[in-house]
Amino acid sequence: MNSTQEHKHVSKISAPRSNREFIEACVQAGDAVRIQQEVDWENEAGAIVRRACELAAPAPFMEKIKDYPGFSYFGAPLSTYRRMAISLGMDPNSTLPEIGREYLKRTNSEPIPPVLVDRKDAPCKENVLKGADVDLCKLPVPLVHEGDGGRYVGTWHAVVTKHPVRGDVNWGMYRQMMFDSRTMCGAVFPFSDLGKALSEYYLPRGETCPFATAIGLSPLAAMAACAPSPIPEPELTGMLAGEPVKLVKCETNDLEVPADAEIILEGEIFPDYKVEEGPFGEYTGYRTSPRDFRVTFRVNCITFRNNATMTISNMGVPQDEGQLLRSFSLGLELEKLLKSQGIPVTGVYMHPRSTHHMMIVGVKPTYSGIAQQIAQLAFGSKLGPWFHMVMVVDDKTDIYNWDEVYHAFCTRCHPANGIHIYKNTTGTPLYPFATPHERKYSIGSKVLFDCLWPVDWDPINDVPTLVSFKNVYPKEIQDKVLANWTAYGYPPVK
Repeated sequence: MNSTQEHKHVSKISAPRSNREFIEACVQAGDAVRIQQEVDWENEAGAIVRRACELAAPAPFMEKIKDYPGFSYFGAPLSTYRRMAISLGMDPNSTLPEIGREYLKRTNSEPIPPVLVDRKDAPCKENVLKGADVDLCKLPVPLVHEGDGGRYVGTWHAVVTKHPVRGDVNWGMYRQMMFDSRTMCGAVFPFSDLGKALSEYYLPRGETCPFATAIGLSPLAAMAACAPSPIPEPELTGMLAGEPVKLVKCETNDLEVPADAEIILEGEIFPDYKVEEGPFGEYTGYRTSPRDFRVTFRVNCITFRNNATMTISNMGVPQDEGQLLRSFSLGLELEKLLKSQGIPVTGVYMHPRSTHHMMIVGVKPTYSGIAQQIAQLAFGSKLGPWFHMVMVVDDKTDIYNWDEVYHAFCTRCHPANGIHIYKNTTGTPLYPFATPHERKYSIGSKVLFDCLWPVDWDPINDVPTLVSFKNVYPKEIQDKVLANWTAYGYPPVK
């Protein structure tokens, strides 16, 4: 549906407080399917999730896992905008602009600090494994893709750490592969919050970094773990939910984790000791990173709920929740940044099918060079490493309508004057097009596509007239045609 034809589906209901409440809300809305036949953890579960992502189908809730009685899987938790709306307590039929406005409204409110609950009131403490009982093989860790380097414990989760000097808490979504019964390993990029803490503090001192991995979070906690917001994730989760998130102390370190998470893994990171990890099917839709020595997580304690559900994100050809959430949150955070600098932007959007690599910015072109100013702010921000293309269109182009955006790109971007390349910038090693050297050292290149008419063109004589339904017909004619569309014999516009 064109974003200019929004339905008013913004009615609020209570946001799901836990993964279990979210699953039930999705089932009730027709956005999750209960699979009651036994599913194999080796490839079958991953294949079901991948197929659901590619069809934008309801999320699979797999209630019986081979070799693991009492456990279940929930796949593709937030791989559609309908489920994102449900996670926020909104009508599933809410449009993307409506969801975006609600997200901005909530994240521009006052921070809501978390509350600490007693262990006896924390469902994640129903089962506690310590010492010799710690064994990751007791969990239904899936082989997500054929060809992966191992079984991945963490694909939709939050790795909780705390900066040793500043004391600020970080929830990040860093993939974690099971290396052996007590060891995990994964890719932690140097420009990430955890990567900076490891290289700036722990590695020079030869100290281990306490961590806790929370699996089966509430959808809003997972959303916060993905968001590039400067707001601490526990407070951001509370702002999104409209109430404080409940945290509980870990058993073996001083970290605090979501009390209603399904599974908690506690341990320490060894910054100077690495084991082999990967390859893994990436969000780009390719398997780009080779097997290599990466960050090591040693597990000292496992706690979990009775009948625990492990969440699975199956990254690959768009779209899955990683692409959808990052495209959503990166766009909104960039919109905040640009507006804070006085740029007259009308919206920012990253289409998930661009694997959140292209940022589309709508702006009112009031002065020369505004597109380059936008690109420089975007690429130079904390968000910059995650995308390498910025396309700037005018305020009359619907940034949510790919047909309009693509038309603007093909007809307004001057091949000599409208394309600006920035070399040797910070990039992610997951770019499929990057050379092996660029991947190893996180080197990237960026490009701006300026699709604005020059401001010194005469709007009547120089700027070509766009011939479209909403541009060349009087509003009364448009309204008449829209009102009579089904009477003409056409199906309703979805």
